[in-house]
Amino acid sequence: MTQGYLNFFDMLSYGFAQRALISGTFIAILCSVLGMFLVLRKLSLIGDGLAHVTFGSVAIGIFLNVYPVYVAIPITVLSGFGILKLIQKTRLYADAAIGVVSSAGVSIGILIASVAGGFNVDLFSYLFGNILSVSNEEMFLSIILSFVVIVTVILFYRQLVSITFEEELAKVSGIKIERINNILVFLISITVVLSMRVVGIMLVSSFLILPNVAALQIARSFSKAMFVSTTLSVFSVVFGIAVSFSFNLPTGATIVLINLLFFLITSFIKRTNFLK
Repeated sequence: MTQGYLNFFDMLSYGFAQRALISGTFIAILCSVLGMFLVLRKLSLIGDGLAHVTFGSVAIGIFLNVYPVYVAIPITVLSGFGILKLIQKTRLYADAAIGVVSSAGVSIGILIASVAGGFNVDLFSYLFGNILSVSNEEMFLSIILSFVVIVTVILFYRQLVSITFEEELAKVSGIKIERINNILVFLISITVVLSMRVVGIMLVSSFLILPNVAALQIARSFSKAMFVSTTLSVFSVVFGIAVSFSFNLPTGATIVLINLLFFLITSFIKRTNFLK
């Protein structure tokens, strides 16, 4: 095992490991920050729904021989807005609206994959993640879009927090609820697309949820929960890459299982009042 970890540190001298750590760190921060708003607003499953849409859009990109991320971003963003419209116009509950859009995304993806001759290796890499194969283009795209998302969150932080805890009061206070909801969905859509290379389409929602629910077990304020969630998320990426490389395990699944372990630990701490 010691030799495995030595090999991991040796691996850091290679470009693919550096790209994986840089991309993974930025995306981990995004997932922990935005996921906190989703968890507290009981919209956690929107990440899962948009991930299913991403599956369909990736299939379209591969079929058209276009870089899948370029196809996935606009389609996923539009689908996120579609979920909001379904909730607002048809009075569907959020989970039902998410189910409608996600089922459409999966169906389209399966049909296109079938027409294209089945699930090829490229589609599988997006389904289950392959952070160690992140290219320079994907790394720079992750960094640029991460900065866009982070700056947007900073600019609208007060409004996002207001509608998270008391939407009706925020509306009375003059905050434009619909615009802020659109901004949040736009940010989540971008994050889901970026996350698929880290943990894969099938595990994106867990990456958005687990660090946050773990942090909420022990943190006593919103800001502390955000800090704890970010710390756990980043650590899970770094440690997940190390463990997966050392023991030849799937990286995305390893990262998610580490986050699950954090949740179990923080739940135990809360249940036993260990920190008091």
